Amino acid sequence: MTQSSVHGSYLCYESPMGPILLAEKGGKLVRTDFMERSNPRVSPSLTEDFKQVKTRLLSETQKQLEEYFMGRRTEFELPYHLEGTGFQKQAWNTLMNIRYGETWSYAKQASRMGKPNATRAVGQANGRNPLTIIIPCHRVTGKNGSLTGYGSGLDRKQQLLELEEKFNPGQRHLS
Repeated sequence: MTQSSVHGSYLCYESPMGPILLAEKGGKLVRTDFMERSNPRVSPSLTEDFKQVKTRLLSETQKQLEEYFMGRRTEFELPYHLEGTGFQKQAWNTLMNIRYGETWSYAKQASRMGKPNATRAVGQANGRNPLTIIIPCHRVTGKNGSLTGYGSGLDRKQQLLELEEKFNPGQRHLS
């Protein structure tokens, strides 16, 4: 890879819940994603044309995630860029309305998007969320509060919800 072919930067952050890939492109965050526990190496498909380097933005992202895991941050203030379909972007932007410690059902998210019959499509869009934790898809559950679907595993989804409950007890609402 020549220097001129580098399009972005990435680093691996060792979070309390396992390694997280952080990537930026053009000064905007483009990916935060838990990496496989059994294989903490970065998949080349996720970092093609990216250089492993700790930039100011990736350092700030790591700092804000550390604050989140310590219960000192409930919202993120990071510039990001989302690539996806119009529907996916609408779903991801709607997730930003779910407050820390709160949960919504997929049906509520679909309804808030003005698409009450799109529950399944909302779940699929959430599954393609490129900014895990930053865009809080872990706060969406089944209609009865059951844990369903999370690209990083239901155990991690449960851990994230328990973390938020620990630092914000009694906040969890489901509708």
